[in-house]
Amino acid sequence: MITGAHVIVYNRQAEKLRNFFRDVLEFPFVDAGHDWLIFALPASELGIHPTRDEGSHELYLMCDDIHATLAKLQAKGVEQAEPISEQAWGLLTSIKIPGGDVLRIYQPRHPTAITFKPTSTLNTVSS
Repeated sequence: MITGAHVIVYNRQAEKLRNFFRDVLEFPFVDAGHDWLIFALPASELGIHPTRDEGSHELYLMCDDIHATLAKLQAKGVEQAEPISEQAWGLLTSIKIPGGDVLRIYQPRHPTAITFKPTSTLNTVSS
């Protein structure tokens, strides 16, 4: 029986990116030894899309309020990589992460397969 999924992100500045996920995104983690951090992910879902090209994988983080989430990230020094855009399926942006890469974040408008439960203060809306 499948009990979970393990996502791997390859990055030129892996240690800085681990610190980013730990300190900025505040994802819970375990130390597998020698500062090799493995992070718990928020509730997730898997979408399978058709392609005529070779298969590929992508990682998007989801949030309940993209404007509030982006504001909290920017308050922690995170730089927005692209403006928020309206997509048929939700609001999309990306942020710059260590290693020169970007991480996409979106606020879904489509039905999701999960019940959204915040795992950090970044995912909650301030009143």
